[in-house]
Amino acid sequence: MIIEPSLVHGLIAAQFPHWADLPVEAVGASGTANAIYRLGADKAVRLPRTEGSAADVATEHRWLPLLASRLPFPVPLPLVQGVPDKAFPRPWSVCTWLDGANPRPGDGSSASELLAADLAEFVLALRRIDPADAPPAYRSEPLASRDPAAREALAALDGVLDRASATAAWNEALTAEPFTDRPVWVHGDLQPGNVLVAGRLTAVIDFGCTGLADPAVDLIAAWYLLTAGARETFRTAVAADDATWTRGRGWALSIALMELAHYRDTNPVMAGIAAQVIDEILAEGRGARG
Repeated sequence: MIIEPSLVHGLIAAQFPHWADLPVEAVGASGTANAIYRLGADKAVRLPRTEGSAADVATEHRWLPLLASRLPFPVPLPLVQGVPDKAFPRPWSVCTWLDGANPRPGDGSSASELLAADLAEFVLALRRIDPADAPPAYRSEPLASRDPAAREALAALDGVLDRASATAAWNEALTAEPFTDRPVWVHGDLQPGNVLVAGRLTAVIDFGCTGLADPAVDLIAAWYLLTAGARETFRTAVAADDATWTRGRGWALSIALMELAHYRDTNPVMAGIAAQVIDEILAEGRGARG
């Protein structure tokens, strides 16, 4: 479904007419779950692209206000929830707009020691939130259960990447001691499109994957958002032991493999980020052997 500004303006006018005079501006995001539009100066409209992401609307409206009050960095606050109609067949939402830019993997902001420390502060604060009644995260399954999909992606990427090295890195991740403790709150998708920076972290957005899971899931930030120089700062700050760190690297690798296999012909931004993550992980492996 093609989502144009005119459609968004029509939804707002029909369901929230007190905002009908506000300008609607498309946001040049590369995400695949939601189409994002800026509404006026301080609001964002999020329209799910799929039925799966439509289910996240209720989750975000239920939990984001609670999480926001306990986190050290701003997160979007849901303002109103739109209902499906003839123009748009899924629930949708309006939330607060947060300023900042998405980091680019490998650039100066991504290598910042301050950003690494900020990300660790965010992750640790999220883990400390009471898990009572919280839903499972989108990525709440054991890492090992991703093995068939990861190997399918490795086969699809034969000739695109160093398949032998990537397979060895994935096999190493599977040797890590499995997570058996009580699951904790995770964001679930700490990728460049879901954080905002201005030299350091200014906000974390898109909580569609949030819930309870292995804390290693949020360690994907080390490879998706940080270069090697800042990665150890992040690891030290979150006090990740060897098994948790290895699972985190496995989560980052499996996500990146599947993204690169799925998006390399359709979404160059997502594919480029995934390729960068894989390169970072394989470079670590070469360094460990060297």
